[in-house]
Amino acid sequence: MLDKSSYDLVIIGAGPIGLACGIAAQKKGLNYIIVEKGVLVNSLYNFPENMTFFSTSELLEIGEVPFVSDRDKPTRKESLEYYRRVLETYKLNVSLYTAVEKMTPRDDGYEIVTGKGDVFTKAVIVSTGFYDIPRELNVPGAELPKVKYFYDSPHPYVDQHVVVIGAANSACDVALETYYKGAKVTMVVRGSEINSRTKYWIKPNIENRIKEGSINAHFNSEVVDITESEVAIKTPEGLVTIENDFVLAMIGYKPNYKLFENLNLPIGSDDFKTPIYNEETLETPLKNVFIAGVAAGGLKTSRFFIENTRVHAEMIMDHLVTEL
Repeated sequence: MLDKSSYDLVIIGAGPIGLACGIAAQKKGLNYIIVEKGVLVNSLYNFPENMTFFSTSELLEIGEVPFVSDRDKPTRKESLEYYRRVLETYKLNVSLYTAVEKMTPRDDGYEIVTGKGDVFTKAVIVSTGFYDIPRELNVPGAELPKVKYFYDSPHPYVDQHVVVIGAANSACDVALETYYKGAKVTMVVRGSEINSRTKYWIKPNIENRIKEGSINAHFNSEVVDITESEVAIKTPEGLVTIENDFVLAMIGYKPNYKLFENLNLPIGSDDFKTPIYNEETLETPLKNVFIAGVAAGGLKTSRFFIENTRVHAEMIMDHLVTEL
């Protein structure tokens, strides 16, 4: 159960930006709580176990807590430990495994319904990220257990026929890792080439593996059917059917729009389904309800990252303290 029934501020999401908002609220003397449906920094926890960040550790720091890593660019494991230390350093008020189910306006604030009890709050910050909600395939067979939207380790794919869908960082990482561990890898790419924004140390590697034939690739193509033992691919040359054990659909992720709906959070009509908010204060059309972090970009997930949304905490707090 939650430790109190009333707060100045409820922060939804205990990712890096949610924690940064908690630190800023604590410094302002606000009575706050951070609620998280899963584990601490849940999205980062779901990253592949061998993932290395594109950003340097310094750019991932929050709350003036130094992020020391073995190399210039930290790993997933190092990031999990770093944000745990941030939590411990500030003794942040966090309730994990606490899913928010509904938000209802009441008097001068909001009633928040969670799986661990209901609370009243004067203000809300939605900082839920996007990584734990995958974009799913819409083809026959997409519901089969062999179709995966999250990738953890290459070991399950040793000596297996693997189709990797996508051509950005995640897809290229997965294709290379599984290939190096003995998988027979085929990439299926909608575009005509590997994504131009792929990490500079990965792009030439994957392109060379494709060029030499170590990794097969179908460009300007898409998967149209999946069975227990095969995958059908629509290519410029016609339909191709190949042997297959696993499909790893690295096709991106999206914000939790179901939660936004339950919070009555207004969404714009643009192609990226961007939440509506004031660019200067991050306040949505709902009074004292703010959006922070990468969720503010809607489906345009390449717009925001940890490093360029750390400022959201101070932007919100500077406005919020004048309202409470």
